[in-house]
Amino acid sequence: MRIVIVGDGKIGSALAEQLSREGHEITIVDRSGTPLQRTVEDLDILSVEGNGATYATQMEAGVDEADLVIAVTAQDELNLLCCTVAKRVGDCAAIARVRTPDYSDEASYLKEKLGLAMIINPEMEAANEITHVFSLPAALGVNSFAHGQAQMIRFKIPENNRLDGQKVMTMARNISGDVLVCAVEREKQVFIPDGNFELHQGDVVSFIATSKAAKEFFERIGMPNKPVHNTMIIGGGKAAYYLGKMLIDMGIEVKIIEIDRKRCRELSELLPQATIINGDGTDEELLNEEEIAYVDSLVPLTGIDEENVLLALHAREVSDAKVITKVNRNAFHNLIDKLDIGSVIYPKYITAEAIVAYVRAKQASVDSSNVETIYHMFDSRAEAIEFNVSAKSRVTDVPLKDLNTKDNLLIACINRSGKIIIPGGMDSIQAGDTVVIVTTHTGFQNIEDILR
Repeated sequence: MRIVIVGDGKIGSALAEQLSREGHEITIVDRSGTPLQRTVEDLDILSVEGNGATYATQMEAGVDEADLVIAVTAQDELNLLCCTVAKRVGDCAAIARVRTPDYSDEASYLKEKLGLAMIINPEMEAANEITHVFSLPAALGVNSFAHGQAQMIRFKIPENNRLDGQKVMTMARNISGDVLVCAVEREKQVFIPDGNFELHQGDVVSFIATSKAAKEFFERIGMPNKPVHNTMIIGGGKAAYYLGKMLIDMGIEVKIIEIDRKRCRELSELLPQATIINGDGTDEELLNEEEIAYVDSLVPLTGIDEENVLLALHAREVSDAKVITKVNRNAFHNLIDKLDIGSVIYPKYITAEAIVAYVRAKQASVDSSNVETIYHMFDSRAEAIEFNVSAKSRVTDVPLKDLNTKDNLLIACINRSGKIIIPGGMDSIQAGDTVVIVTTHTGFQNIEDILR
């Protein structure tokens, strides 16, 4: 596909990298030439310097021949204008990044009236992902499939846990048959395990289950999910607002520490049920005064990754809080992985995954299935892909044991009319199902791509 990306910030460059890797023809547009030059050199793609909302710049970028325009600048209004102009200039689909709460509340209306394929809000999506982890505090990460009915859950096997030394088939038989282990990371290697795969302490395990089955599984292995009654959020930006609102709706007490007095006043009006503290969230004395040692959870959401990581380390040192850390850049992910800072959320990758899912669905040349959801796992070395199987094909009505699937691939979950099936060899995929595939292969666009 020919894709024009307007905005070469964190999200724009992440999108360009992912979509370029999948073989799409990418042109990136930005007002500033410096980041453009870096991105072009790194990815070997085309670039145009200029205002992406103007007719002249869009024509130079080839919008009139593009299949898709993605506007992800820092300004909501500019993104919406870019998409509106692009829809007039060329016969293409358009996706806009919109972050402001006022616009986000009207996202459905704007999408319909402007004819947009998607409106995406990275901060809101990050807040959603954080709330999923709050529901299962024993987990490092939680991703939803089948409209929330099934979850992909990631956790680390602690020392002296009963899973240490157990084979996957033994775990399923003795602990929980309602949980399916999909992927394991061990010493930077990713495995799609079979029944004979042996688990060890320190393994980062991803499994799929219903929420109820996941909670029961953690209890059985001695990792109970301690309920979260209150949280401390450091930083009062848009992500903090969305997260605070969601947590208050869940009945969780929210305290937000923000250094900017004007923003504190705004948050007090937007979130009257929250406690808003005007102060430096990196000040140890202030954190002690606000009783960081006794909070159930802490979420650093400042705009500086280094501050977020240091706050997470401090919280792990002085409290038993569940810590969820926002990181914008991926430059030091190997180092971050080695640090014991709990769950880590990367908003730019959440956004990129949603858009890549749309692109793959649009690109699919056959109509037997569509990509619904994509999650990149273990630094993009594996993918979890949810397909909507809309018609009969070579993979339907065949027992899974008889399907000639690719290596390093697992059919992890079948959603059939709202019933979640953890599949065995005698189960089969049927038209109308949604199916979750976990694999180390990349770029699947259709359910038949799982076959050799």
